[in-house]
Amino acid sequence: MKEIRNAAFIPVDISEQDVFEAMKHIKGYIDITPGDFKEVYQSAYDLAIQRLLNSLTADKIMTRSVIFVDQEMALVGAADLLAEKQISGGPVVDSNGKVVGVVSEKDFLKEMGFGATPSFMQLATHCLNSKSCMIRRLHNKTVGDIMTKPPITAGSEMTIGAISALFAKHQINRLPIIDDDMRPIGMVTRTDLAHSFDTLGKRSKI
Repeated sequence: MKEIRNAAFIPVDISEQDVFEAMKHIKGYIDITPGDFKEVYQSAYDLAIQRLLNSLTADKIMTRSVIFVDQEMALVGAADLLAEKQISGGPVVDSNGKVVGVVSEKDFLKEMGFGATPSFMQLATHCLNSKSCMIRRLHNKTVGDIMTKPPITAGSEMTIGAISALFAKHQINRLPIIDDDMRPIGMVTRTDLAHSFDTLGKRSKI
């Protein structure tokens, strides 16, 4: 999935013409230079964006009905579950219900011998031209064998600004939200972030 970009959170480069036009719309005399006006406006704008980024936390945007898999589950069962729920991945828990990893399509593909995410046609071509499809590598293996670990997780009070930074730094598409005992209580995905950014973008225009 492409990195989320939202115009509402990209600092605006204000031109002198913008400043002059803005000053003309303000009634009365203003004892301030256009340069000072621009600097104050840009600083206020940046602070407002930062305030908005810190106003939403994980517990306000996360999906609470978390689909997770056991690390001892066979890969075929995990694949069936993810396909049934129409999701591409989820947290992996141990026998105590604590998050110990994350499994996703990328982990399955990596186990099948792909370094990068292939297209469906690349998968089909490889299988059609091979006497034994690479999917056979997934037999007799468990989720724990291929999951990504240690997991990148967060608490429910992490802000969306910090979450966005985690997504960019670790190139992940989902973030399990855990309680103090490392048990999953929610999930934040890139889609959740996009929706929250859209909401904040609309709010910033009010």
